[in-house]
Amino acid sequence: MLTKTRYSVLDYLLWTRAETLFFIAYASLICGLYSLASFHFLQVPWAPVAVIGTAVAFIVGFQNNAAYGRIWEARKIWGGIVNVSRAMGIKTLATVTKHGVDGSVTDDELKRHQRAIIHRHIAWISALRHAMRTPKKWEEFEKSMTNREWSRQILIPERVSSLEEDLFDHLSEAELETLESRTNKATAILGFQSQHLRELEERGILWEFAFLELENVLHELFALQGKSERVKNFPYPRQYATLSFQFVRVFIVLLPFAAVPQFNTIGMGIASTWPELAPHLIWVGVPFCTVISWVFHTMERIGRVGENPFEGTANDVPISTIARGIEIDLCEMLEESPDHIPKPIPELFNVQM
Repeated sequence: MLTKTRYSVLDYLLWTRAETLFFIAYASLICGLYSLASFHFLQVPWAPVAVIGTAVAFIVGFQNNAAYGRIWEARKIWGGIVNVSRAMGIKTLATVTKHGVDGSVTDDELKRHQRAIIHRHIAWISALRHAMRTPKKWEEFEKSMTNREWSRQILIPERVSSLEEDLFDHLSEAELETLESRTNKATAILGFQSQHLRELEERGILWEFAFLELENVLHELFALQGKSERVKNFPYPRQYATLSFQFVRVFIVLLPFAAVPQFNTIGMGIASTWPELAPHLIWVGVPFCTVISWVFHTMERIGRVGENPFEGTANDVPISTIARGIEIDLCEMLEESPDHIPKPIPELFNVQM
């Protein structure tokens, strides 16, 4: 999906509210044990924690760069699908004509062939977007409470309607029946498309050069489908993702043990000047640790949810909106009635689906 407005800090706080409350409680616990229970052994030197924080910042930054690269690659792939789809529609209308055929082929039959090819292409897009929305074991979307809340609010189209419902108006009964037994339905639909084009070429409705040109378009669609499947099916390497997550947790656990004694030392240093303030300065460690823990956790989580650009989060590629835009363009090329042309998918909370 693609947001059109900037996020505020409040948005991120709401998104990570459960973790933020934990950071506050954990830092308060360590501070209370150190200050009230005199557990002064609960401390570690600041320097090792700072070194760990630096290393964590590097690996989280690497993760975020890799995640952004995957999102941008996915967006370019689906941008290519938009371009090739429009070319498919134009070339179909321009080549499936009476050129070189006798009068036995009527205008209505030609229009049926044109409509079948274009609607089959719409079916291919629907099959591909449903495949991209299929959850994988390594994906993070449904593992977070706030992500599940988001999913219920925006109603991701592929989770509202089934693939069978989305294909019903675009494929013949025979194709739908054959498709039930196929694992990769998008590939099967392109196979139907190639078979149809071959039949038209054999009948002389498509002249040979036009047939080869449309087959080249199918080749491009196969390539784009494979690239999209590569992003979907090959995750960000698990060793990097797991270690990044665990390193952030280690840093967050160690942080109060270094920061709280440091603020206690600062308080002792100002005891002669501000005797009333000095004993309480140690509690400044609670917001200090909370803010730093929140920053590191949020950076890691942004990278984690950005690894898989088809899950349905607010920053993913809006494949549902892209697919609907292609469908509208192709239906308008066929000059179908406005009642048969779908409406654009509405934006919710300034977010494209």
